[in-house]
Amino acid sequence: MSFAFKFIALVSLATFVVSQVPNCARNYTVVPGDVCNSISAAHNVSTFQLAHVNAGKIDAACDNLAVGESLCLGIIGQDCNITTVVNLGDTCQTVATKAGISTTLLLRNNPNINKSTCANIIAGQVMCTAKKVFVV
Repeated sequence: MSFAFKFIALVSLATFVVSQVPNCARNYTVVPGDVCNSISAAHNVSTFQLAHVNAGKIDAACDNLAVGESLCLGIIGQDCNITTVVNLGDTCQTVATKAGISTTLLLRNNPNINKSTCANIIAGQVMCTAKKVFVV
């Protein structure tokens, strides 16, 4: 292995270690083929929570994940791990009804959703469907 390769690997590792989120409840290491929705669905973390907790690491399109990068899945005390994957044709009302929660609670835990129309949910998106408020 060349010196340059070892140096780049060490710098990359140091960047990931330094960029850990304080009070992280759960961590995940990105593997080839990962996208935000697949990580969220596999690890019961809402798409909003994943992006919010890793602000500055994950861009809005979630197209900048780096293999080997460590992501925080939730903050201690604010880690919603009860989730639902949105299906084609779902509305906020159908997601809330299936989860046994109010639409108000669903929207409170998923502040990225348009509260007046709920028109911006898409199939594959993962929503927090916990029976208590996690987003403060």
